[in-house]
Amino acid sequence: MTPAGAPAPEFSRPVAADRIGRDGYQVTIEATPAERAALTARLGLVSLEALTARCRLRQVAGGMIELKASFEAAVTQQCVVSLEPFPARVADEFTQRYALDPQRLRKLVDDAEMFDPEADDPPEALAEGGIDLGEAVAQQLAVALDPFPRAPGVSFEGSSEEPSTAVSTGLSAKRSPTPVKIGDKGETPTKPNPFAVLSKFKK
Repeated sequence: MTPAGAPAPEFSRPVAADRIGRDGYQVTIEATPAERAALTARLGLVSLEALTARCRLRQVAGGMIELKASFEAAVTQQCVVSLEPFPARVADEFTQRYALDPQRLRKLVDDAEMFDPEADDPPEALAEGGIDLGEAVAQQLAVALDPFPRAPGVSFEGSSEEPSTAVSTGLSAKRSPTPVKIGDKGETPTKPNPFAVLSKFKK
């Protein structure tokens, strides 16, 4: 399942396509201590205490296999402000499709729904040996982790306000509802003229 020359996945749970019957296939997977240690290094964590996922595979229209999974992880990250480690829990769910027909997959990737940003992600190729549930979960955990982790109650030094959530959520920072335009009368404060102050002493 791993391309030639690529490192083996740290958390691997392959499922062959022929195991997915008409009723689908369900399984719960859990990372071992050795797998968690390897994922800790890959994901840049202080530690990964637990990782479990509930996965369901089923055949869908168009020659596809659909993976629906939900996972939970207990991690320890380093605070970007205090540099102290702190515990956190990560929970998420995702859906991924896999194409059984390589020719159909190439067409879907080439079309890419006309590069519609709102369209679903194109399916992945079904590798020889089936679908690696563990690697799929590990990839989604990497996406779900906060890239700028901050311990609860810790604020950015030098800021009188709470930091923007744009860093952790990707949302744009909140702006003032009444922006001030440069040059508007009564909106831009005027600075005192130092020469006007000096003229008082000459009188």
